[in-house]
Amino acid sequence: MKFFNQTIKIGNRNVGPGETPFIIAEMSGNHNQSLDRALEIVDAAAKAGAHALKLQTYTADTMTLDIKTDEFFISDEKSLWKGSSLYDLYKQAYTPWEWHKPIFDRCKQHGMLCFSTPFDDSAVDFLDDLGVPCFKVASFENTHLPLIKKIASKGKPMIVSTGMATLSDLQDIVATVRSAGCKDLILLKCTSTYPATPKDSNILTIPHMREMFGCQVGLSDHTMGVGVSVASVALGATVIEKHFTLNRADGGVDSTFSLEPAELASLVVETERAMQALGVVNYAPTGNEQKSLVFRRSIYVTKDIKKGEAFTTENTKIIRPGLGLAPKFIDKVLTSKASRDLKRGMPMKMEFLGE
Repeated sequence: MKFFNQTIKIGNRNVGPGETPFIIAEMSGNHNQSLDRALEIVDAAAKAGAHALKLQTYTADTMTLDIKTDEFFISDEKSLWKGSSLYDLYKQAYTPWEWHKPIFDRCKQHGMLCFSTPFDDSAVDFLDDLGVPCFKVASFENTHLPLIKKIASKGKPMIVSTGMATLSDLQDIVATVRSAGCKDLILLKCTSTYPATPKDSNILTIPHMREMFGCQVGLSDHTMGVGVSVASVALGATVIEKHFTLNRADGGVDSTFSLEPAELASLVVETERAMQALGVVNYAPTGNEQKSLVFRRSIYVTKDIKKGEAFTTENTKIIRPGLGLAPKFIDKVLTSKASRDLKRGMPMKMEFLGE
């Protein structure tokens, strides 16, 4: 059964085809260890028009071990986080759990939804107790089927990023989600590089994934700017998630590939325009185009013509406005005679054509 055309209710918002794309501002660690800054990010996201703010709920201890060597240390020259241990990175980036309620409350004041990505069972229960309207699964956790099963058991809508996932991985994810009782699933096409390039985004996967798994598909976008996100809406994306910060120059673990307020506002506007532009398959003038038909050309009488007089290129012409016979009838006109007296400036009509 195909569910991708069915609207999903997340909090007070309808998410699905024909609805305004659901825009999620991901705070991640861009609060830079300041609750005041976190609340400023909430305010800025709301002002920009985001529909939801997303957090990440974990601690360094629930993510990894406090070891600063070997595979626990980031030495990749191309990594944004080169020189940090995994433990120290997560300790710097995590959102203290006691901040969640103030952040949730601030979002509520703005009429904006707030939810989070849990990274272990205790985070799932904590967020459920806070009354989150849905759960998000991160790309790096999308093979953590026990966690996915735990989240799905809560019966709330789930949004799952698919970065790095193979087709087999996705089959496991969807089967786990549905067998555990979650009916409302949205998959997000995602490229798990930071930042990602448009070339690596492969958003043509979106309609294929939608058909393959019978669910809505959106985009978790780590590219710079909003172009890839807008393009994804044209391919049917119903949800767009982008990392968000007040100012990239302020730094932060994810600031490099995060949108600033003006860019987020542009994303909200342009994705809605992209959705509206999809419309339906149509080859006739739209209602608003009807008034423009007059600016087409048509056949007009250019000299006074007596009844029985032949039509010629001297007494007829294809000109604007478009109130006369269409240009395609000119040969018929030029092989006919006037059925009545005609005045210069009259639009040609079929009834004017005699033998």
